[in-house]
Amino acid sequence: MVEELVTAGVVAASGCLAYVMAAARVVKQYERGVVFRLGRLRNDVRGPGFTMIVPFVDRLRKVNLQIVTMPVPAQDGITRDNVTVRVDAVIYFKVVDAADAVVQVEDYRFAVSQMAQTSLRSIIGKSDLDDLLSNREKLNQGLELMIDSPAIGWGVQIDRVEIKDVSLPEAMKRSMARQAEADRERRARVINADAELQASKKLAEAAGVMAEQPAALQLRLLQTVVAVAAEKNSTLVLPFPVELLRFLERAAPQSGEQQVAGSQGGSQAVDPQAVESRQPPQVESSQAQPSQAPAREPAQAPPPPQAVPPLAPPSVPPAA
Repeated sequence: MVEELVTAGVVAASGCLAYVMAAARVVKQYERGVVFRLGRLRNDVRGPGFTMIVPFVDRLRKVNLQIVTMPVPAQDGITRDNVTVRVDAVIYFKVVDAADAVVQVEDYRFAVSQMAQTSLRSIIGKSDLDDLLSNREKLNQGLELMIDSPAIGWGVQIDRVEIKDVSLPEAMKRSMARQAEADRERRARVINADAELQASKKLAEAAGVMAEQPAALQLRLLQTVVAVAAEKNSTLVLPFPVELLRFLERAAPQSGEQQVAGSQGGSQAVDPQAVESRQPPQVESSQAQPSQAPAREPAQAPPPPQAVPPLAPPSVPPAA
């Protein structure tokens, strides 16, 4: 009798142990358990920890509530300004309703991935190239709203969407590089012109100050000579003041006029008696002067050309 009771107890304990092992489930902290009893969803979602289900009747499905990081494959598209680009992104989402994530959609991960690819292509077609390159924050927000709208019914919440990279054709890269280079050159020229304008104003002010004090120009010249000589150069170039050249130009005509006036005055002051006394005396001689050579006859001018009489037209006999 005792042996039978012991055997029955062992069998009952074994059965209970098998039942507990078949019914026992452990749900982790970041998971939630959705129970289907005979294919019907139970309203109670099992929380983290130890839980029990009816073996062979209930089926427990665990859903992860952690944030999922999913890369979106690169999508080729044409922007609104007709530029071909290749854009890839990354999406962060999590499950907020375990029951809807299991019941409302077959595979919520695949559904979110496809929706992200479709939304990314739509964003590319609605945006300009400049927006894709410089205004990504606004595009990320629009992309997040486009994906989050259908995902709410799946029990999924889109946490964040980021555009990772925008690939451009090589020809477009070269064009953008030339544009950037031209823009930098334009800004450099504007800055240089502004600097020249400011320098010219300062030079004009300095010229006004030096005009009031002429010695300042000479001091500045000496400072320049000292600065050039400090370099230990074998050749020293001295600037020649323009004012000195102008002074010499004005002085040259005046000296010429004085010389001309002095020569005229000297010729008028000569004494005619002194001139006559300087002439040698003429000696009268009874001898006959040698005959001088006869003067040449003036050359006769060539005769004028005679007029040639015009030729008479040939006479034509009258017709019979």
